[in-house]
This record gives sequence, C-alpha cells and structure tokens, in this order.
Amino acid sequence: QVQLAESGGGLVQTGDSLRLSCAISGRLLSSWHVAWYRQFPGKEREFVGTIRWLYGTSYYANSVKGRFTISRDKAKNTSDLQMNSLRPDDTATYYCGTGPDSDRITYWGQGTQVTVSS
Repeated sequence: QVQLAESGGGLVQTGDSLRLSCAISGRLLSSWHVAWYRQFPGKEREFVGTIRWLYGTSYYANSVKGRFTISRDKAKNTSDLQMNSLRPDDTATYYCGTGPDSDRITYWGQGTQVTVSS
C-alpha cells in the first residue's frame, strides 16, 4: 500500500511560478513511476509528466514541456512539480500518482487546486 499527499496549490497570476509537492509513504517500488496529472472541471484527468523513481528520468506532455519540471528526492520520498510561466489554462486540480508505468497508476493522492488568474 502506498499513500500520496499533494501540497502547494493555490491562487497565482499569469506568469507566476508555483511548486507542488507530493509526499509518498508506504512501499514505493523503485521501478515505478511517479506521475503528475491534472483534471479540468468536467474533463478526464490528463497526463502532465512523470519521473521514473529509480533513474530520475522524466518526460512531459507537450502542453507543459519547457515550463514544468518534475523532480524527486529519494531520501525524503517526495516528488515536486515546479510550474513556471503559468497560464489561466493551467487552472486545474493536480494529482500525483504512482504505478508501474505513467499510464498505469495504482495509487493516487487527493489532489491540490491550482488557479491561475489572468
């Protein structure tokens, strides 16, 4: 069993930066991914990016590439999502999750709201 908890959401203005954190507890398999997704109201959850826990390699959705960066701290069992140059269309609930692949998420956090005002 793995538990995840996001923090760091809030209200920011266009162009601002925000850093979300995902605290992970329980038995995280080193071969798994820790992925970030977001969900717009009335829409399906969409992939933002992922990091392979063991290797630290990451990749991103085209919509955030070059603006968002995912990192992980193996000692603290945390993953961060650094979001720069935020836009109003980044407004969503952001979730971290983990599983054997970025599209096979087994455990999810509860989500944190990010609102970007114009």
